[in-house]
Amino acid sequence: MIKAIRPAQLKDWIAACQAEDPQSRPLVLDVREPWELQTASIKPDGFELVAMPMASIPARLNELPRERPIACLCHHGGRSAQVTYFLLNQGYDEVVNLHGGIHAWSQEVDPSVPQY
Repeated sequence: MIKAIRPAQLKDWIAACQAEDPQSRPLVLDVREPWELQTASIKPDGFELVAMPMASIPARLNELPRERPIACLCHHGGRSAQVTYFLLNQGYDEVVNLHGGIHAWSQEVDPSVPQY
């Protein structure tokens, strides 16, 4: 079973991760397509933002650090849930899905982020 958090819970999740390991900076993995990133994107705040389209992840897996917490983001949460499941099966320990995706981010965190 994958762990999911809402965008509004991301700051608390980051704080919990850093309390557990102060040296580990959480990463938000945006798995949307390039055109989607141009349409609506989030700004890193206490985390590193990495954009990697879902289809490219198996070939680029070695670019994702296993020792850092990862939160996966997409449009509504479906693709990011699949990526979360994939990463957990590849031995990544601390991976969560941002349920509701960038659409929920716009509603819960930053209304300046366009909805599409």
